[in-house]
Amino acid sequence: MTTYQASGDPWHALADGTRRAIVERLAQAPCAVGELARDLPVSRPAVSQHLKVLKCAGLVTDRAAGTRRVYQLDPGGIGALRADLDRYWTQALARFKQAAEAPEEHTEEVP
Repeated sequence: MTTYQASGDPWHALADGTRRAIVERLAQAPCAVGELARDLPVSRPAVSQHLKVLKCAGLVTDRAAGTRRVYQLDPGGIGALRADLDRYWTQALARFKQAAEAPEEHTEEVP
């Protein structure tokens, strides 16, 4: 039996392939658990557990729609991930620029 840990860390939540597939599906449109489970190779209860992890990580929200819960991406959580990636990318580009603009060190080759 698999136990799903809800750590609250969005990067950890996305480390699982099924949760990434759920996020990809929710990026297209909000869905109920049953709709998500139809497209995934896991049971409906497993999808619910994955959604709990994603919700704890701040990546999805849910709302009642009659007797169902409809899930959608949380723009705030997705925006925070994007900000992380932008920060990492900006740092990498700054280091690359610094290395490219640094004076070239001359070393003598030994024959």
